[in-house]
Amino acid sequence: MEGHNLTAVTKYILLGITDRRELQAPLFLLLLVIYLTSLLGNLGMIILTQVDPRLQTPKYFSLRHLALTDLGYCTTVGPKMLGNFFIHPNTISYYCCAAQLALFLLFIGSELFILSATSYDCYMAICNPLPYTVMMSQKVCWVLVGIPYLNCTFMSLIVTTKLFTLFFCGHNAISHFYCDCIPFLYLLCSNAHEIEWIIMALAEFDLISSLLMVLVSYLLILTAILRMKSAESRYKAFSTCGSHLTMVTMFYGMLIFMYMLPKSSHSSNTDKMSSIFYTLIIPFLNHLIYSLRNKDVRCALQRMLRKVCSICS
Repeated sequence: MEGHNLTAVTKYILLGITDRRELQAPLFLLLLVIYLTSLLGNLGMIILTQVDPRLQTPKYFSLRHLALTDLGYCTTVGPKMLGNFFIHPNTISYYCCAAQLALFLLFIGSELFILSATSYDCYMAICNPLPYTVMMSQKVCWVLVGIPYLNCTFMSLIVTTKLFTLFFCGHNAISHFYCDCIPFLYLLCSNAHEIEWIIMALAEFDLISSLLMVLVSYLLILTAILRMKSAESRYKAFSTCGSHLTMVTMFYGMLIFMYMLPKSSHSSNTDKMSSIFYTLIIPFLNHLIYSLRNKDVRCALQRMLRKVCSICS
C-alpha cells in the first residue's frame, strides 16, 4: 500500500455534483446566476464600503471583510464547479488541488471569526453606544480580523500539508465538485484516524470558540434589550442584529454538520448539497441581506451611481 504515495499523483478527477444528464443544464444555469450575483454583489460591497466616507465605520469594516471572505471561498470553488458541467473528465492538478483546499479552509475559517467579530460589534453598538467609536477604534477592528486570518492560515496549512502527504490506494477520482478534506478521507489507503481527528479537532476549535463569542455577545445584547423601556428602542436593537443572527444560524448549522460529525454519518450526495449551500448560497444571501436591506448601503450605492453618471455625461 505504501507504494501508492500521493506525490506520484499528478492530477485528480472531480466527479462533480451529479451525473444525471437531465439535471445538468438547469443546475448549471441556476448555479451560474447565483455565483455571478454573489461575485458582483460581494465585490461591490467591498468597493462601496472602501470608497464611501459615510461607510467608514467599524460595522462596515467588518461587513467589508465578511464580503471578502465570501468572495474568497465562492471564487475558489465556483469556476471549477461550473466547468464540471462541460469538461469531462474535469481534472485538477496536484498543486492546484492543494491550493484550492488551503484557500477554501482559510476563507471559510476566517468567516467564522469575522461573524463572531460582527456580533461583538453589534454588542458594542447596542450595549455601549456612547463609547462605541472610541472602543471600536481602527486598531481594534484590524485586530479582530487580523488574528482570524493568521490563525486560519496556520490551520489550513496544517490540514493541507498533512492530508497531501498521506498514502492513497491509487485512486484519484474525488466524489465532489472541489477539493475538500472530507471526500479525500474516502480515498485513503493508510489509517485515516489521525487526519480525521486533526480535521475534527481544528474544526471544533474554530466552531466552538467563535460560536462561544457569538453566544456571549447575543446573551448580553438580549439582556440589554429586555432592560429597554421603549418598544421602539427594542425594535431598533432587534433590527440591528436580526440579519446577522439569521446568517450565523445557517452558516454554523451547515459547518457543524459537515466538519464536526464523524465520517461514517456522511453520504456523498448529502455532503454535496450541504457544500453547495454554504459555498454558494450563503455568500449569495449575505450580500443581499447586508446590502439591499441596508438603508445606508442603498444610499451609498445611489450616491456612487450619481457620481458615475455625472462623470459619463
